[in-house]
Amino acid sequence: MSVPPMPRRTGYAVLAALAAVVVLVSTAIFIGLGGDKDGSDPRAQGARGSAAPASAGAWVGTWSTSAAAAEPRALRGGPSGMSIRNVVHTSIGGTSTRIQLSNFYSSRPLTITHASVALAAAPSNPTAAAGTMRRLTFNNRTWVTIPPGKAAASDPVRLAVPDAADLLVTTYTPQAAGSVTYHPHARQTSYMARGDRTEDTAGSAYTQQSPYWRYLTGVDVWSKQAEGAVAVLGDSITDGITSTAGANHRWTDFLSERLRSEPGAPRFGVLNQGISGNRVLSDGTQFPPNNPSGLSRFDRDVLSRTGVKAVIIELGVNDILRIPHQTDPNRIVWGLKRLTEQAHARGLRVIGATLTPFYGHRGYTPRLDAVREQVNTQIRAGRVFDEVVDFDKALRDPISPLRLRPMFDSGDHLHPSDDGYRAMARALNLDHLRGRTAAEL
Repeated sequence: MSVPPMPRRTGYAVLAALAAVVVLVSTAIFIGLGGDKDGSDPRAQGARGSAAPASAGAWVGTWSTSAAAAEPRALRGGPSGMSIRNVVHTSIGGTSTRIQLSNFYSSRPLTITHASVALAAAPSNPTAAAGTMRRLTFNNRTWVTIPPGKAAASDPVRLAVPDAADLLVTTYTPQAAGSVTYHPHARQTSYMARGDRTEDTAGSAYTQQSPYWRYLTGVDVWSKQAEGAVAVLGDSITDGITSTAGANHRWTDFLSERLRSEPGAPRFGVLNQGISGNRVLSDGTQFPPNNPSGLSRFDRDVLSRTGVKAVIIELGVNDILRIPHQTDPNRIVWGLKRLTEQAHARGLRVIGATLTPFYGHRGYTPRLDAVREQVNTQIRAGRVFDEVVDFDKALRDPISPLRLRPMFDSGDHLHPSDDGYRAMARALNLDHLRGRTAAEL
């Protein structure tokens, strides 16, 4: 199905107007926001998605994940009398922190009566480092009730958060609250304990292990060094589904490492908004949809993140591979262009990725691969994004370019290995993250 073109001036005017409405809607769904209005003090919440000059200090996202679905058969309708200790890895540090919680996939209110944040004593460990446990509040209350389909942000707490550190974010729910909003492919072990063990510094009560992140969707820090954050919209390749669990070897982790270590690199937090199986155009099933499309979640997962200054998009392979197959490359390109235009309406430049090889994967056919190649031709021609990162070129076998290079192949001929994820991060031109003015495509 073809989509009729809209005149450029008219299209951008409409997008700008829609963006203004989206800002109001996005702000409205967050509850528990309080503090001083000027944002000059880390006790203040600050404007979501904004970042003051680094010298003055600003809130910036250091970690995030996408609410992907309702957890299937989740503890008979949600955890009752359980403490959930999510383990997450920061990209950039700061002097204070705050968190975001989501009840997006439940039809019932979620009440959290106790929450805390601490540094982990050791990587992937439920024990808190000495002197770092902090109780979290929400509008100066120790509890918060999040309505169905909504989200909440905590008040800030003073905590020296290092770069590349493991944080423990713990929530306690006394009663079951319906479907659990979760992210299934964390590639990180989190923990659960019976009873309210929210402020336990010892991890001995946390005997249940979990491969998921539950309720938690974001962590911000107050920083005087950060220039902002880069948000990455992607699928399982960005989700890092085949990376070594607990090692932080997703390609976005390697990107964060580059931003911390390379001279002259922008001082950015990295926000991974990958969902395994994600597509540009099509949602999953249920209502609200699990695995929402890139188009439907772009505002929630990218534009509404704190301090975003640049956007990377790695999407499109699942539109081709998943049933029903999208075999019209122009439809995929149309969707990618709509994402770029939404970012432009916020003054953000977009770096877009070429689609990577999948020869040898069980879903491969020459016809589907031809669709991938046609999408890539348009991306490389500069017709879709402001800048291009050529993941196809970075990962393909130079001898047999329809397939992944063997050392970059996890074994399923679609998802990269740890070495492949590192090669993806190396392929990105860091200067492209500094762009300030959106290009007209």
